[in-house]
Amino acid sequence: MGMTSFPQPNMASSDASDGVKEALEGKKLKKTKHIVDESELLSVPDGWVEPAFTRDDNPRGLLEESSFATLFPKYREAYLKECWPLVERALGEGHIKASLDLIEGSMTVCTTRKTFDPYAIVRARDLIKLLARSVPFEQAVRILQDDVACDIIKVGTLVRNRERFVKRRQRLIGPKGSTLKALELLTNCYVMVQGNTVSALGPYNGLKEVRKVVMDTMKNIHPIYNIKMLMIKRELSKDPELRTQSWERFLPTFRHKNLNKRKEPKKKSVKKEYTPFPPAQPESQIDKELATGEFFLREHVKKRKKMEMIKVKQAEALTKKKEERNKAFIPPKEKPFQSKTPKAPTESKLDIQAIKDKVKKAKTKKLGAPPVNQTPPTSSTNKKKKSKNKG
Repeated sequence: MGMTSFPQPNMASSDASDGVKEALEGKKLKKTKHIVDESELLSVPDGWVEPAFTRDDNPRGLLEESSFATLFPKYREAYLKECWPLVERALGEGHIKASLDLIEGSMTVCTTRKTFDPYAIVRARDLIKLLARSVPFEQAVRILQDDVACDIIKVGTLVRNRERFVKRRQRLIGPKGSTLKALELLTNCYVMVQGNTVSALGPYNGLKEVRKVVMDTMKNIHPIYNIKMLMIKRELSKDPELRTQSWERFLPTFRHKNLNKRKEPKKKSVKKEYTPFPPAQPESQIDKELATGEFFLREHVKKRKKMEMIKVKQAEALTKKKEERNKAFIPPKEKPFQSKTPKAPTESKLDIQAIKDKVKKAKTKKLGAPPVNQTPPTSSTNKKKKSKNKG
C-alpha cells in the first residue's frame, strides 16, 4: 500500500514574512524616536542659559574694521561729557574703541584688532543710540549683556495732530509715571519716553509687549487694557498645566464703545443745485451808468450829483447822531401813583350793644371804685370778728 503524503508548511516563506514585520516595526520605532527627538529640541528647559562667547570661539579675530556713529542733541552734551570715561571702560572690555566729538555732536564706536566677538560692535551701536535718546548710563550699559536687547519706537509720525499726540504720550506715562512703572514691572523692561521716541531695554519677550502697548496707545487704545491682559498672562504662566493650552478663554474681551452722535452744526451749508451754465458776470460801473443814463452826462453835472449825494448822506448821519445823543435826556415814563392806605368801607354797621358792654367793663376797672356786684359778708365772718374784739 502506498503512503499518503500530506503538504508540508513552507518554512522559508514564514521566515521571510516575520522578517518583513520586524523591519516595518523597526522603521516605525525609528520614526517615533525621530519625532520625540525633534519635540525635545523645540522645548527649551527652564533656567537654560546660552554659554558666553569667548576668544576660543574666534581666536583669529575680525578681518575688517566696522564702525557706527550717531548724533546727539545739545542738551545731552554735559551728561555725556561726564559719563564718557565710564562708557570707554565698559566698551574696552569687549575691545571696542569709542570716541566723542563735541564740536560735531556725534559719538563713534569701531572695532580693533583685539576684537573677537563680531556682535560686540552691534551692542556698542545700540549703547550710543540709547545714550543719545536720554537713557541714563546705568541702564544703557545693560545692553552689553547677552540676554538684554533694546528697541527704539518712533511715535512722532503716528498721530498728525500735535495736541492729540501730546495727550496720548502723556497717557502712556500716566499720573506721576504710574502707568509706565506698571508696564516696566510686568515686562521686566526699562522704558524711557523722550520727545518723538520711546526707548525700551530688556528681554526680547518684554520688548515685544512694550511695542504692542505703545502702538495701541498711539491708536487711541488706553494702556490700562493691555496692562490688565499682561497681569492675567503673568498669573497664567505660573501654572505648569496651562502653559501648553490656549489662554483665550481667560483673557477679557474689550469692546469698542460707540461714541455719542455728532452734534449738528449751527450753520448748515445747503448745496446749490448743479447747473452746467456758469453764473452771470456782475455788472461793471460803466454798465450801471449806461442803465441809469449818467454815462452821457457832462462831468460837471456828474460832480454836482455826487456832491448832492454826499451831502444827503452826511445829513442822515448827523440826524442819527443827534437822536442817539438826545436819548439820554428823554425822561422815563412815570408809573401812576397808588395810595397804600386802605379805603374805608362804605357800608358800616355799628353794634351799639357791644359798645355799652365795653363801657361797663371800663368803669369796674377804675381805682377806688366799689365793685358793682359786691356780695354782703356772711354771718360766720361777723362772729369771728366779734370774738376777736372780746378777747
